[in-house]
Amino acid sequence: MGWIEALLLGIIQGLTEFLPVSSSGHLELGKALLGVEAKESLMFTIVVHGATVLSTIVVFWKDIALITRGFFEFRWNDDTQYVVKIIISMIPVAILGLFFKDFVKEIFNNANIILFVGCMLLVTAALLALTYHSNPKKKEISYKNAFVIGIAQAFAVMPGISRSGATIATGLLLGNKKAEVAKFSFLMVLIPILGENVLNIFSGKFASETDVSGVALGVGFIAAFISGLLACKWMLRIVKRGKLVYFAAYCLIIGLTAIFIHY
Repeated sequence: MGWIEALLLGIIQGLTEFLPVSSSGHLELGKALLGVEAKESLMFTIVVHGATVLSTIVVFWKDIALITRGFFEFRWNDDTQYVVKIIISMIPVAILGLFFKDFVKEIFNNANIILFVGCMLLVTAALLALTYHSNPKKKEISYKNAFVIGIAQAFAVMPGISRSGATIATGLLLGNKKAEVAKFSFLMVLIPILGENVLNIFSGKFASETDVSGVALGVGFIAAFISGLLACKWMLRIVKRGKLVYFAAYCLIIGLTAIFIHY
C-alpha cells in the first residue's frame, strides 16, 4: 500500500465513519478498486479507526470531561446514568464479538464481498429513508432505548450497514432528541473500537503486519483524523436538520452500483 492509497482510504474512513453511508462498506469498495491486499488491511484498519476515535474525542471533549467527572463523583447522578446507558448499549456488540467473531470475519473474506456490501447498502438506504417519517418527541434516551440502539450497532458490523446511520436512525425512530441521539451514537462506539484495537495489538497480529510503510500509516492516520473531524461536526448539523433522507438516496445509488459491478 502506497501513501496515495493510504491517503484515499484514510479520507474514506474518516468521512464514512460519521456520515451514515457505512465506513466498512466503503473501505471494502475502496480496497477493491485500489487493489489493496487483505493482508495489508488489519494494521491500516487499526490505525485509521484509532484516528476516528481521536477525532470523536476532540469534538466531544467537553462532554466526555463532564461525564467522566460526574461519574467519578460516585453518585447516582445524570452523568453516572449516562455512562450506564453507554455500557448497556455495548452489550449486543460484546455478545457478537465473543460468540460470532469468526462468522463476521468470514463475511469480510467472502469472494462475493462487493455484492454483499451492495445489498447491505440497500438496507442502510431503507433504514435512513424511514427516518423521513420519524417523529422525535424530544425525550431522553432511556435504558431500554440504549439497548435497542446497541442492537442496531451490532448489526452494523456487517459491511454496508452504516453504524452511525443504523444507531441514529434507530434512536430517531424511537422518538429520542435529534442532538442527543447523534451524540450518543458517536460516544457509544469509543470503547468498542478502542477495545477491539487493543485486542488486535496484543494478539500479535498487528506487529506481524509489515507490508504497510510507516509513511503510509501516518498519511492514513492524518487523513482519517482530519476528514473524521470535519464529518463528525457536519453530521451533527445534518441530524439536527433532519436531512438523512439524502444519504438514503446516496446509499441506494452506491449499493446498486456495487451490485452492478459484481455482476
